[in-house]
Amino acid sequence: MALRVETVMMGPQTSQYAGQGQAATGVAGIAAQARSLEELGFDGITTPEAGHDPFLPLAIAAEHTTRARLGTNVAIAFPRSPMVTAQCAWDLQGFSGGRFALGIGTQIKGHNERRYATPWPSAPGPRMREYVLCVRAMLRSFQNPGSPEFFEGEHYRFTMIPPFFNPGPIAHPHIPIHVAAVNPYMARMAAEICDGLRLHPVATFAYTREVLLPAIAAGAAKAGRDAAAFELIGAPFLALGRDEEELRKSMDALRQNISFYASTRSYHAVLAHHGWEDTGMELHRLSVAGKWAQMPALISDEMLEQWAVVALHDDFAQKLRERANGVFGTVLIDLPAAARGHRLRARNGATPARLNNAHLLAGTSP
Repeated sequence: MALRVETVMMGPQTSQYAGQGQAATGVAGIAAQARSLEELGFDGITTPEAGHDPFLPLAIAAEHTTRARLGTNVAIAFPRSPMVTAQCAWDLQGFSGGRFALGIGTQIKGHNERRYATPWPSAPGPRMREYVLCVRAMLRSFQNPGSPEFFEGEHYRFTMIPPFFNPGPIAHPHIPIHVAAVNPYMARMAAEICDGLRLHPVATFAYTREVLLPAIAAGAAKAGRDAAAFELIGAPFLALGRDEEELRKSMDALRQNISFYASTRSYHAVLAHHGWEDTGMELHRLSVAGKWAQMPALISDEMLEQWAVVALHDDFAQKLRERANGVFGTVLIDLPAAARGHRLRARNGATPARLNNAHLLAGTSP
């Protein structure tokens, strides 16, 4: 079965995970990157909220692409009111001609309160449920100004939208909503009321199969929905190289990225599933002390294999298909620059072909 393949624009680099900051960007660079990623054959282009607003670059990408789906991966929900998020999503859907998908996540309590200066009044799961339902009501109200659909819940109330402030109908009013999840509650909730779920890279293949897939099935069954129609988007870590030496360097760099996420206690259920609780707590201790450079040494080769697709360039597409089979149908891959333009050998025994990773994964030709 062919995989739908997405990638990342303006994603964080290893130096950013190591606490060394990030490089500046500009409009021309964003436009060029969006064009390049679509030309490479990717089905979707996403932007994270990793120091920059995730919506703004997609307005530029909408102008410079014609085919690829554009999505936030993900926008942090609670610092934005549902109306702010709904308006951004509506405009991007209009600008892109119906190619936008809204990806949202909760982030953790400490970042909401201390980085975003946003209150954290209660458990995130029930609030996210209401947030999604409220945004849905707003989007339907935009499309049907004469018959607005309001929402009243415990956490959010939407009871007014004068015609002056209604953006009005667009040609493609259905905007897929994808929620980011690592825990079973959010996975069940997403399968009940959302179009899809974006897996955090910290969710290993085994954790996804054994914990999250059953939760998705339960949520879909509760809502009377077909779980097969629900889009599960995997985002595994990648360690790639043209040869063994380059592969080893890539693995070592990836340990920095993984250790950054594995230090977060909200993700420690994944580590506990594999029996790595002690490692998680030590990573957390080091992160609190600001000792980012010491953290990668705690990520063993065994852990890398559980979290990541580790492969030479020519074996990457086949290995990812094997790992993803039966787990998710859409995959987000953040390819290193060296891998994007590398000529890969076709897996059917043909001579080397000008096939990029996206086409090989989908089983098609450019």
